Order: sequence, then C-alpha cells, then structure tokens
Amino acid sequence: MASLRRPLLSLGRLRHRPCTQHSIRFYSFHPSPDPAGAPASSSTTPTAIADIPRPKATLHTLRQLYKKQIPIATITAHDFPSALAADQAGTDLILIGDSLAMVALGYTSTNQVTMEDMIHHSKAVVRGTKSAYVVADLPFGTYEASPEDAVRNAAKLIREGGVEAVKLEGGKEMAVTIERLTRVGIPVMGHIGLLPQRQAALGGFRVQGKTAASAAQLLEDAVALEKAGCFAIVLEAMPAEIAEIITKRITVPTIGIGAGSACSGQVLVQLDMLGAFERFVPKFVKQYESIGVKTRQAIGKYVEEVKARSFPAVQHTYPIKPEELEKFKVKVGSD
Repeated sequence: MASLRRPLLSLGRLRHRPCTQHSIRFYSFHPSPDPAGAPASSSTTPTAIADIPRPKATLHTLRQLYKKQIPIATITAHDFPSALAADQAGTDLILIGDSLAMVALGYTSTNQVTMEDMIHHSKAVVRGTKSAYVVADLPFGTYEASPEDAVRNAAKLIREGGVEAVKLEGGKEMAVTIERLTRVGIPVMGHIGLLPQRQAALGGFRVQGKTAASAAQLLEDAVALEKAGCFAIVLEAMPAEIAEIITKRITVPTIGIGAGSACSGQVLVQLDMLGAFERFVPKFVKQYESIGVKTRQAIGKYVEEVKARSFPAVQHTYPIKPEELEKFKVKVGSD
C-alpha cells in the first residue's frame, strides 16, 4: 500500500484472558545484553513488547483474535531488519506491501514494482519473521487480466517468496478471481476503498466513500469479497463511520488504514510510522519516531569524526604486541 508466514500452537491459546491492556501482550521480557558483551543487570527495564518466543501465527490465530475482538496489529516490512523488528515487537501480521516501491525503492508509484521485486523482498522478510503471519501484495498487472494469471502469479509469489497469503486490490469486480484463488488453496486478503494501484483512474490518492452512493458501493464490495473467500479485507482511506458499518456487516476481519478505530485491526507502512519516509506523509499516519532525522544526525556526526580523525578511536581498533610491531618495522624498514 502506498498510503497506506504445521503443526504449531495458536496464539489464541495464549490469549484466553479478557481483552484488557495488561492481558494481551504484556509478557515478561528478557533484558538486552550490554553492548560490550557483558550480561545485563537483572534490574534492566524492558523496552520491547513480546520479547519472548511466540507460537507461529496462522489463519486460525487471526480468526481467534477476531472472534475475541482483539485488534489485529499489522505493519509492513520490506527487508530482513524491518521484518525482524516488526516480528520481535509483537505484530500479528506482516504485510509486504507494494508501497515498498515508493518508500524503499524510490519509485513515484506502487505500479512500478515488479513480481521479481516482490519475490526478492518477500524472501528477506520471511527470513526475518518467526511468528507473525506474512502476506504479500500481488503487484499491478499480475492478476487483473484473468483468474488464471492471478493463480499463476500468486502461486509463484508464495512458492518463491515464501509468503503465506496474497493481497490484491479491488471490489466485486475481483470476486471471481478471488474465488478462483481460494478454491485452489491460496489465502487472499482483499483491499477496498482507496486503491493505490488505481490512483491514476481515481484522480489521485483520494478518500473514498464520502457520498451515500460511494459508501454503499464500498459495503457491496466488502460483502462480495467476503463471499468470494477473503480471510480479511483492508479498508483504506474512508470515513470512520462507513468503515465501522462495513466491519459490523461482514464476518471477516477488517484491517483499517485511514479508516478509524472500529476496524478489526490496523495497518501502517513501517517507514511512514517511523518517520523515515519524508517525501509525503498521509494524514492518517501517526509518526511514532523520527528515524529520518536521527539517521541524518548520526551519519552527520560520523562524517564530522572521520574528517577530524577522531574516529576510529583506540577502542575501535585491534592491538598488536609491541615486540611484534618492532619486528614488522625492522622487516619492512618502516620508521
């Protein structure tokens, strides 16, 4: 999104208590080791959520969260480090969004990303993910022409990229394609509202569902996608009231992005919410950090220290015994 992975235990078994702030994910944590390698003190204050191994999330996990009305925390990832961070932070679902075209590859549109790009990034994300359920976007032009194209490309993305499900954009016009995919065992996440891959036809990145007629169309689309077999549906850039009604009318989770807090879960583009991508920040993005600013400051400090020869310091270099150094100097005739 632009503006917007057995026989394993289910997370649902760990979440049998009432849905309160202290019962969902606030487990005990392992302190991080000291940077120098010494064990951390037992008084170290934990700073990460879910810093203990979690069972692998599955579709059953997501259904259990939905059934218990526990919001599904979703975030995008585009490489190994971003997946590792998202997984260790406790996200339920990681989306390899075609938004990586803009925030990671520097393109001006999500439509410029290729299947080869998505497979490459998916492999990296899967390597960094141990617990979250992993979904990848089918890129523009790989599923619209026919259900056969969609099945072939979705199977390729799952087989070569290692993801567990695919996401595609569109409403009831994509129902036949989604039904074909799910019939052959490919899990599908739907996406309605603002459709980044169709932004040119929509007149840009515009909020959808602002009239009674267009809102009714969104509800019709959501119902059609549910009937076609989607396990969840992304609702992007629509009035919160419309998203809430859609969420109540269907029986699969809705994942909101710019669609209010009543959705079954939320998703943000990781580099957006970290403040790393500053070219454009959508209204619905809450920036939890200013990584872009901090990164520039850190690199700037590094440049200064290199120019001043204050880096590397003694602690960043490797020693040699004085007698060996003298032998070397004699051998090569060094001063």
